[in-house]
Amino acid sequence: MKKRILLSASLFHALTDAATIVTPTIFPILYSQAFLIKKYSQVGLLSNLGLITTILIQFWVVALSFRHEYRWLMLASGLGICLANFLIPFSPSFAVLMLLFVLLRAFTSFYHPCVIAWISRSRAGLGRELDDAMGIQSGSGNLGVLLAFITTGYIAQHYGWKAPLFAWAAVGLLITAVGVMVINGVSSRQPVKPDLSARNWLRVLRKVSHLLPGFFFGGMGWSVTVYYAPSLLHNSFNIPMGRTGVYLALWIGLGTITGYLYGFWSRKFGRKQVFLTSLAGATACLLVIGLSLNRTLSVTALLLFGGFLLMTYPSLHTFVGSTVREEDQTQAFSWISNIQMVSGAVISLVSGFLSDLLSIRFPFILAGFLSLGVFLFYLPKDHSYFGAREIESPAEQPAPPMV
Repeated sequence: MKKRILLSASLFHALTDAATIVTPTIFPILYSQAFLIKKYSQVGLLSNLGLITTILIQFWVVALSFRHEYRWLMLASGLGICLANFLIPFSPSFAVLMLLFVLLRAFTSFYHPCVIAWISRSRAGLGRELDDAMGIQSGSGNLGVLLAFITTGYIAQHYGWKAPLFAWAAVGLLITAVGVMVINGVSSRQPVKPDLSARNWLRVLRKVSHLLPGFFFGGMGWSVTVYYAPSLLHNSFNIPMGRTGVYLALWIGLGTITGYLYGFWSRKFGRKQVFLTSLAGATACLLVIGLSLNRTLSVTALLLFGGFLLMTYPSLHTFVGSTVREEDQTQAFSWISNIQMVSGAVISLVSGFLSDLLSIRFPFILAGFLSLGVFLFYLPKDHSYFGAREIESPAEQPAPPMV
C-alpha cells in the first residue's frame, strides 16, 4: 500500500509541478512578440494572482480532504489542469490569459497539502523510510518540471507557443488516469478527524513556525527562477528558447538528482548539515546569477542553484513530518505550502515592477540577499530545529472536538 501511495503521489507531483512551468515558460515569447504580455510587471501580476489563488484554494482543499477520498480530489485536479492548459492558447487578451492562469493555479493547489501529508502518515515513526519517501516524491515533482522545460522550449521554438500547452493537456490526461488507477481501492481516510477550528489552525502554525523562514526561501527561490530566469536567458543573454528550455531543464535536473539522494545524504551527514549547506550554496549562486555579466558564469550558477534549492524541499518536508502529529499533518503541510506561495507571490510581484525600472537581474540579487538572511537565521540553531524535537505527547494534545 505504501508503494502504491508513493507511486501515485510521484505521478501527480510530476504533473502538478510541470503544469506550473509550461505556461510561465512561454511568457518570454509573448513578451518578445509584445502579444498579450508587454511588460515584466504583467508577469509579476500573473504570478502573484496565481499564487494567491493557490493559497486560498489550499485552505478549502484541507476541509475537502476529510470528506472525500484523495483519489477523487486528484482526479478533479488532473482534469482541471488539462482543461486550463487546453484553453490558454485561445486567450484573446491579457485579461482572459490572467483568468485562465488563475484557473490553472486553482487546480494545481490540491497536491501539496493533501498527498505529502498522506505519504508522511503512511510512514509515521519510520525515520529512514520517511527521508527516502520525501526525497522520491520531491524528486518526481522536479522530474516533471525537467520534462516541462525541455519540451516547452523545444516545441514552442519549432511549432509556436500554443503547441506545448496542447501537448501537455494530452499528456496530463494519461498521467491522471494512471495516477488514479494506482490508488484505486486505497483509502485515505484518517481514523481521527482533526479540529478544523481557527484555534487549532493557529496551534498547528505555532508547531511549524520555526520552519517558516526556510519555506519562505523555498517559495521565493522557485518563483524567481520559474518566472524570471527564462526572460533573463532569452531576453538579456539572447539565448534561443530551445536552448533556454534545455538550461532550465538542467537546472531542475540537477535538483531532481539531489532530491532523490536526500535520504542517503541526510543519513550520512545529518539533516542540519545538508540543509545549511543547501542554503549557503543557493545564496552564493543567486548572487552570482544577479551580479555576473558573463553568460557562461550566470548559466553555471543557475544550474548549481537548482541542486541546492531543490535539496531544501525534502529537508523541510521531513522536518514537518518529524515534528507534527499525524492527524495535524494535512493542516501543517497546508500552512507551509501557503507560506511558500506567499513568499513567491510577494517577491514575484515586487520583482516584476523593479525589473521594469532597473533590470531583469534584480529578482536574483534581491533573492540572494534574502537567502543570506535565512541562512544566518538557521546557522546558530540547534538540532531541534531540524526534526529532532519530540512530537507532542498525548498529555499535550488538545481534547478532540465534540461531535
